[in-house]
Amino acid sequence: MEEKLVQRLEAAVARLEALSGGGGVDGGGGTDASSDPSIVAFDDMTGQYLSRVSTVAGKIGGQVLDVTKLIEQAFSAQKDLLIKVKQTQKPDLAGLAEFLKPLNEVITKANAMTEGRRSDFFNQLKAATDSLTALAWIAYTGKDCGMNMPIAHVEESWQMAEFYNNKILVEYKTKDPNHVEWAKALKELYLPGLRDYVKSHYPLGPVWSATGKKVTSAPSKAPTPGRPAPPPPPSGSLFSSESSKASSSGPKVGMSAVFQEISSGKPVTAGLRKVTDDMKAKNRADRTGVVAASEKEGRTASPSFSKVGPPKLELQMGRKWVVENQIGKKNLVIEDCDAKQSVYVYGCKDSVLQIQGKVNNITIDKCTKMGIVFQDVVAACEVVNCSGVEVQCQGSAPTISVDNTGGCQLYLSKDSLGTSITTAKSSEINVLVPGAQPDGDWVSCWEKIGEHALPQQFIHIYKDGQFETTPVSHSGG
Repeated sequence: MEEKLVQRLEAAVARLEALSGGGGVDGGGGTDASSDPSIVAFDDMTGQYLSRVSTVAGKIGGQVLDVTKLIEQAFSAQKDLLIKVKQTQKPDLAGLAEFLKPLNEVITKANAMTEGRRSDFFNQLKAATDSLTALAWIAYTGKDCGMNMPIAHVEESWQMAEFYNNKILVEYKTKDPNHVEWAKALKELYLPGLRDYVKSHYPLGPVWSATGKKVTSAPSKAPTPGRPAPPPPPSGSLFSSESSKASSSGPKVGMSAVFQEISSGKPVTAGLRKVTDDMKAKNRADRTGVVAASEKEGRTASPSFSKVGPPKLELQMGRKWVVENQIGKKNLVIEDCDAKQSVYVYGCKDSVLQIQGKVNNITIDKCTKMGIVFQDVVAACEVVNCSGVEVQCQGSAPTISVDNTGGCQLYLSKDSLGTSITTAKSSEINVLVPGAQPDGDWVSCWEKIGEHALPQQFIHIYKDGQFETTPVSHSGG
């Protein structure tokens, strides 16, 4: 303890000596901003927390090391911006976008690593990329800027990343302690690291210089003659909580329409239930608590799709079923599978897939108007970056997760009512559960069972030293 105290004192003395010996003046004639206590504290924070993330990433290597290097670049960019803040006047919105461009560019590079075919380290990439949103606290310019205050922004941004960080902890608990250590270190970088730093030095946002230089936004390429060009819209992930939102053009009708062409007569279809017109949410007199999957279009943007490749339905390396780029196929079936195999569905549209038997896990990625019928999963069924999907579990599933998806209908069997359903950055999620009768339909009696909408909006109230969060109830018109 004493040695650490001595080291900190020696470092402080060295900084003071350097300041006095070099004149302590920046190019503008003011105090050297890099020696400001807030900047020194930022270095201390990254030295304590970020260095640990980097050290563990070096042991792991590969994409985890690559994305960690981008985290280092992002924090370095933020330090440079904090120094410039002390030498710059508060900019307007367009000027702020230009000012934050170096940080935005790094975050854009990180986002690019999560696009395309899903990596084996997808959870690590998403945890790292989503965590960088926390650095956007520096864009807070006041209560009317449309952002939460800096401390709250850092905390809520980490909640987005924690969805994937927790998956790492579960997946690698018995596989590789380095990944577990990396995930724990990543969380500590933000909580308590960045959060406590912001709380101590910038609880009300960055403090701009009253006499510093002004930030000028990049000129528009072709302004209208005789009319001043409007400021460009904010760009980059710093100004958007979601880089790629899912489409709201969800399923227009019930489960029967999606699975109407499953007519093979095989045992797997025996569990399918019909949803008649009078049972549908849009025709009910009482629609309280149900999110209509056919809400107004345009609410969110459609997910981006990579170039359509050849359709696939094959078993790779004896461990992974790959179903890709299937369009308009309503009779896709995986029959010969076992509990050690996984199923990965990617880029499919307007199709239905039946999975007969137990598999380890199922991932549905970048699909639209897709129906999945499965028996049992050992680990989890994941729906990611999809639009208008319907998933029916006929057996059991410990976990179903829905991420960055708009319009998702989940149908649970009696054996799967204990399923843990996790959602993030998703909307219009409805869960249908079976009736009281052993052979009853999901929506046979609204008083006893039915369709349940999962909340997508929440109210946060600060009370007794902490925030209380409650879901916003929905009611149909």
